[in-house]
Amino acid sequence: MEYQYPIDYHWTTDEIVDVIKFYEAIERAYEKGIERDELLTIYRRFKEIVPSKAEEKTLCGEFEDISGYSSYRVIKKAKDLSSGDNIMMKQ
Repeated sequence: MEYQYPIDYHWTTDEIVDVIKFYEAIERAYEKGIERDELLTIYRRFKEIVPSKAEEKTLCGEFEDISGYSSYRVIKKAKDLSSGDNIMMKQ
């Protein structure tokens, strides 16, 4: 996909890289599938960088607007599944 990921320019380079990994994990959940535990590990790191629910909602909303992929639905599904399950979302 050709779009820019929503990021905060106050983050460090490592934080930006980790947030982009989160967005890429959401994309994989829709495009190829992703293992639940891997996704939740990436999400936990994202939450260390973006602890505020309001900021998370803003960033994920912007990401959904540009990509069509819902971070909220992917994370909700991941939390409902068991360890070792794969997540494959339908658009």
